[in-house]
Amino acid sequence: MSVQEKPPRKSGIAHFFAAAGYSLGGLKRLARESAFRQEVALIAGLLVLFLICGASLPEILGLLAIGLVLIAVEALNTALEVLVDHLSPDWSQFAKDAKDLGSLAVACTIGAIALYSGVALIW
Repeated sequence: MSVQEKPPRKSGIAHFFAAAGYSLGGLKRLARESAFRQEVALIAGLLVLFLICGASLPEILGLLAIGLVLIAVEALNTALEVLVDHLSPDWSQFAKDAKDLGSLAVACTIGAIALYSGVALIW
């Protein structure tokens, strides 16, 4: 079994393109999660509702901004779950706690979207 060497760090424009590639890889991995797909459907559905209700451009941009935060929190939650599953393949309290806390972060972000949407669409 050979040990892989760490690839050299990129700088300048090469770093920019490498980082974009890493982000695309993360998005491809996240797309395998049903929760991510449901959250994207939620954001898209709310966007349609905002458009139908005649929301202003700043209100729509606010929804999209919070939607991006939700996607970021879901990505971090998925990364946490991947790490926990690797470190603790069997059931353990620390694994349950870590996953529950990640889930809480996602739920809080969904709550923020619900609150924002309610205020934007009612007022």
